[in-house]
Amino acid sequence: MTAVLVAEDQVLVRAGLAALIRADPGLEVAGEAADGGEALLLAQAVRPDVVLMDVRMPGMSGIDATREIISALGRDAPRVLILTTFDLDEYVYDAVLAGASGFLLKDTPPERLLAAIHTLAGGDVLLVPAALRRLVESCCRPAVSVARFEGLTARETEVLTLVARMLSNREIADRLSVAEATVKTHLNRTMAKLGLSSRAQAVAFAYEHGLVRPGQTTRPGTQ
Repeated sequence: MTAVLVAEDQVLVRAGLAALIRADPGLEVAGEAADGGEALLLAQAVRPDVVLMDVRMPGMSGIDATREIISALGRDAPRVLILTTFDLDEYVYDAVLAGASGFLLKDTPPERLLAAIHTLAGGDVLLVPAALRRLVESCCRPAVSVARFEGLTARETEVLTLVARMLSNREIADRLSVAEATVKTHLNRTMAKLGLSSRAQAVAFAYEHGLVRPGQTTRPGTQ
């Protein structure tokens, strides 16, 4: 059962999200927060698997709350899915830098939102395509910063490359003929070595340092 914390300042929206989560047999509501500060306290108290985090809230914003939650809980931090009405570049960048694992607009259909929660709970990253494309295009550099990869093994670099090409852990495991748990281990070690706190940051890092380039997104069965 995946425990989800809902952080949203609008009462009706928060209630609707909580009801949607409770209707999914694989999810449960771990708590409800009306602002970022409350979300931080609840995350520390109930240790949810996923946090649905609004951006614009009174007091501490959702971005700041995400940063504080990731910092406070470290390796035990939940996956944070940012929800916003606004498809603005700075929200995407700030969310990734804060350690969020996903970003969705509030007009996302309910079934896609539930699928996103399960995706994050499984350890994968999720960004709306347009936001991801702009993020990639804005941070991409022409040359590889080789020194940043010297501490990685060949397999860790390979896993990071496939993560950046937006393959899931299961797809990477199939591609490399290894167990899914092995992929998670390689990715966790890679993120620790590079000082990254989320899969989304790993994707941005790989593009920023030239490990992959826009247009190289690869799905199973393609080159």
